Amino acid sequence: MLAHRYWGARLPYISDYPAPFDPIKWSSPDGPHHFVPEEYPGYANTKYIDPCLKVTFADGTRDVILTYEDFSVTASPQPVLALHFKDSYYPLQLTLHYRIHEEYDLIERWVTLENLGDDPILVERAFSAKWTLPPGDNYSLTHLYGRHIDEFHIQREPLTPGLKVIESRRIIPSHRASPWFTVDRNASEEQGEVWFGTLAWSGNFKITAEVTEFASTRISIGVNDWDFAWKLMPHQILATPASISGYTKDGFGAASRIFHDYVRDEVIPHGKTPHKILYNSWEATLFDVDETSQSKLAVIAAQMGVELFVMDDGWFHNRNLDNAGLGDWFPDRVKFPNGLGGLIRSVNELGMDFGLWVEPEMVNPDSDLYRAHPDWVLHFPTRARTESRNQLILNMARMDVQNHIIESLDKLLSENNITFIKWDMNRGVSEPGWADAPADQREIWVRYVQGVYHVWGRLRQRHPNVIWQSCASGGGRADFGILEFADQIWTSDNTEATARLNIQEGYSQFLPANTMEAWVTDWDKDIVPLEFRFHVSMCGSLGVGGNLLEWGQSDRESAAKCISLYKEIRHIIQFGDQFRLISSQKNAYSAVQYVSKDKREGVLFAFRTHIPEPFNIPMVHLRGLDPEGMYSIEGVEQPRSGMAWMEAGLKVELKIYKAQCCKLRKFRNVPLRY
Repeated sequence: MLAHRYWGARLPYISDYPAPFDPIKWSSPDGPHHFVPEEYPGYANTKYIDPCLKVTFADGTRDVILTYEDFSVTASPQPVLALHFKDSYYPLQLTLHYRIHEEYDLIERWVTLENLGDDPILVERAFSAKWTLPPGDNYSLTHLYGRHIDEFHIQREPLTPGLKVIESRRIIPSHRASPWFTVDRNASEEQGEVWFGTLAWSGNFKITAEVTEFASTRISIGVNDWDFAWKLMPHQILATPASISGYTKDGFGAASRIFHDYVRDEVIPHGKTPHKILYNSWEATLFDVDETSQSKLAVIAAQMGVELFVMDDGWFHNRNLDNAGLGDWFPDRVKFPNGLGGLIRSVNELGMDFGLWVEPEMVNPDSDLYRAHPDWVLHFPTRARTESRNQLILNMARMDVQNHIIESLDKLLSENNITFIKWDMNRGVSEPGWADAPADQREIWVRYVQGVYHVWGRLRQRHPNVIWQSCASGGGRADFGILEFADQIWTSDNTEATARLNIQEGYSQFLPANTMEAWVTDWDKDIVPLEFRFHVSMCGSLGVGGNLLEWGQSDRESAAKCISLYKEIRHIIQFGDQFRLISSQKNAYSAVQYVSKDKREGVLFAFRTHIPEPFNIPMVHLRGLDPEGMYSIEGVEQPRSGMAWMEAGLKVELKIYKAQCCKLRKFRNVPLRY
């Protein structure tokens, strides 16, 4: 049995690491197998812990006994260790893969299963990894939960004996949970041991946190086994998605920054490219789009300094409400009799790029596509097809569906100068049937996501310069898996600024600011000032989504100033280190800071929301500065050392519904302008 030995700070010598586990002799019904902290346990013998692997062989045997065979190591591009196992009797080979991302101090794990025999093997659970914590108790688990327009709440709770389950069953990760976790022992934002991880997967997932009766704590993560089965055919290989995990002694903030760097550097396609400030026309026109209405908005957006104009829903064939048109991805001939070319040219002449909204995984029954291919949707032949939002879900596991979407969008992108695609996905699954499935219908949960990846991958190959944004009614599909294809996430359909502070804080736990699309809109415009709304959105990848036709001249001028400021500081926000100084989910006065990698520049945002007078403004203690360097802060006369700003702090006086954006700049002998 492959036993786990250690997970924590790197020790100086090999001899420093704990010896392999010695099963204790326990006079109870448990048996010795139950006590071993096995690295990847299958369901077998006297193990009563939550297993990683569950299979049924052709003769009905429903356990798996893994025996070690050998190992291999590959060195490029990052070192990968492969540990090979076989079942002691049946022709099943299992390989545990470990990839080292040394620059980020991360370990990536996944599993492959291969059927070496002539009979199918039914795989009922195949997690990607089991992460074993050091012996002991008093651990706490942190995860994210929420709902539509209320995503990314941070939930921290003690781990007690038993099994805690976090999961999605909606064919996407969902608004209600995220495939991410941390485990700690009394850690804070700035200090303490934190073990953290995620699953690079854009579908149903499961995280189980188990504390055994002997204070052994283990986190399992992988594709959800609910309603799942995979018929592993002879000589077929099944690979699980990757789980990436790490450890730090420097608190939750350090864990976040490790993942931020990894995503920016290694995951997203255009990680080094600053994201442009966009305007999206949805709230201004809804479905009532045409060349004239969009051109009027584009002129105003360009005057404000917007760099990318995105036309949202309503542009394609027969799309006047949400009850028709999905699936027919060509310009509506009434709204755009000459196609999109005229509008795109006018947008480009204004100095902006052009982007477009699509929802290719969906189809309206009132569409040419559905009338031609009603069998292309997920459904059970004997059940009614549930229309949520007047739409059905195309079966992305089907190759003909994938090819149709690839060719439709390839034609659209090839014929038009489109540099940005907002890919939406606006409903959860129902009737997940596939009558013509090549094996077990329950494979749909994996094959659907693989189909989405295939479509995105082919389109990215054909149009490598296009920026893609993942949207699923907001943050329903925010994960490392989709970010291998998309550069941005539409964080939430909730753009009310005070609510977005909380959503953005939760999002930042494992995803960086440059992936977080954040709009300034008209929500609560009579309560929350425009400058406050801009400052909230400037904490990510800035966008504007209000109805510019109703903005007065003073609002447009204020917006132009904020946009100009963001252009000056976006390299710090999008590519620097983020520090959550005062939590908005816990306080009505909050602060977040970004510091450039060379520690020469920084940006501080402070926000005050629902706090009546009198109120004692808290001290804001900056982080991430050079202790010996001298820093000046905008609005503060006296420069001070980085140590002083971090230890003594400063006060940012704010009235209710006010925000402040301060730039800070390091200098030594020659002061720098800021």
